[in-house]
Amino acid sequence: MPSRSARRFVQRFLNKEVDTLEHIYVTGHRNPDTDSIVAALGYAALQNAMGERGYVAARLGHLSDETHKILDRFGFEPPLRVTDMRTQVQDLDFDTPPILSGAVTVNRVWQAMEEDKHISAIPIVDDDSRLIGMMTAGDIAAYDIDTIEDPTVRDVPLFNILSVLEGQILTEGPEIANSVSGEVVLALPIGSEAPLFRSPDTVLLCGDQPEILRRAVESGVRCVILCRAQLPADIAENAGNTTVISTPYDGLRAVRRLFQAIPVERLAGGREIEAFHLTDYIDDVKETVLHSRYRSYPILDGDDRVVGTLSRFHLIRPRRKKVVLVDHNELSQSVPGLDETEILAIIDHHRLADIQTQNPIYVRNEPVGSSCTIIAGMYQERGLMPSKKLAGLMAAAIISDTVMFKSPTATPRDRRMAERLASIADVDLEELGRFIFSASSPEDKPVRDLLFTDFKEFHIAGHAFGISQITCMDSQRHLKRKREFLDLMAETVKKNGYSMMILMLTDVLIEGSRVLCLGGEDIFNQAFNVELHDNEAFLPGVMSRKKQIVPMLSALWG
Repeated sequence: MPSRSARRFVQRFLNKEVDTLEHIYVTGHRNPDTDSIVAALGYAALQNAMGERGYVAARLGHLSDETHKILDRFGFEPPLRVTDMRTQVQDLDFDTPPILSGAVTVNRVWQAMEEDKHISAIPIVDDDSRLIGMMTAGDIAAYDIDTIEDPTVRDVPLFNILSVLEGQILTEGPEIANSVSGEVVLALPIGSEAPLFRSPDTVLLCGDQPEILRRAVESGVRCVILCRAQLPADIAENAGNTTVISTPYDGLRAVRRLFQAIPVERLAGGREIEAFHLTDYIDDVKETVLHSRYRSYPILDGDDRVVGTLSRFHLIRPRRKKVVLVDHNELSQSVPGLDETEILAIIDHHRLADIQTQNPIYVRNEPVGSSCTIIAGMYQERGLMPSKKLAGLMAAAIISDTVMFKSPTATPRDRRMAERLASIADVDLEELGRFIFSASSPEDKPVRDLLFTDFKEFHIAGHAFGISQITCMDSQRHLKRKREFLDLMAETVKKNGYSMMILMLTDVLIEGSRVLCLGGEDIFNQAFNVELHDNEAFLPGVMSRKKQIVPMLSALWG
């Protein structure tokens, strides 16, 4: 499992503080309306309040002006924006080996690998935790072999040498350096006077060999490592600039450890490393891994700091994101990558569509005018009264989705639940309705924003089509931009290959919809028994896309 620090990062990345629990995303449909947004907020709050922590409300698109107004009025922040539910690196049970500074010794890296035999590679980072490189046991072995041909150390920090040799400084000359360089020489007992060292730039390792020690000091050797031996007093007094270090290790082990005293960044740096980010999608990662030879890959966070490592076997069985769908159950209206998720529940009031699941799930689909009516009923069933703010928010969502109970989808149950919630929130439903539908002037917004704020795509009997709905209190003002709407609709029909595209300007005051239709005009005329004039018609009493538009087209096509 990812380490606690890695999980905390993922929570910060998602702008949520949900301890270390796995997220369960509650999301409505694309181009979300108020009911979709509030249903996600309400269901997540309900589940968390009942002890099933980790539920996070999410949204798939931008909020409408109406939804912004309602959230602001009742003091709620917009839900987390999610654009894709495909499996990402952050969903894997990746490894979290020690992440070591480039300043540590090669010996320390080796010790970390010895402590955990499952570690195949260790990330090496700089002072800002950014990747320098990766170290494997093979890298260390290759370096050890190289030292046989070139037994020289260069600028090895004195602190490092003392650490790997568990050493102590016995003499310190007036010009003692903070680092050691030179050819490494291991002294053996000899019977001749032949010198063991060619210059003062030598690191001499010896045992209880006073004569060799004396000759080294006299020759000005910079560093002597005394292995399991005492330093004679007379030599200590005349050591000059020679640094003498004692170690409890024998000569052979001391030599190997001495070479491993160099900072590991010297071995790890300078190579191009393939790395992945927590937000990378597994499909892309697999493609890269298939065409590379590395056993382990570093994982970086949004600031390019290392949080773990990934190996091939992590890709075999990734954990799926968990989701709850509210206010929809149609694949084309849901989040991209839904087929890679684990769907836990569906709460909806629309027709049953085409979403499939791998396991049995909880489904609640009821013929009411708003998803929030269902969710408010779930609060009631569980004996949990929503907060004053949340009650007001859900009442507003019910009013919005039922168009002040004038939509044919509205039921007596919607009204009763809205009245109950309004009582808890201490708000007036009539005043709340006027607040919701007194939207800003259509002249204030780009036509693209108006057309796609509440837009849904449908697939029926081989026909793909889109329906946009704008609920307002003055549809004539929107019709002043009719030509702009039709031009953008024509562009969308061509781009998406639609059989038809419809814009409903649903007017609360006249209780009907002025409709613009492009493509399939004959079908539209037949379905609604009207004549389109310049792509425009008025449908009295038509307030609902799902109950009065889609079923009529389905009957003709299906």
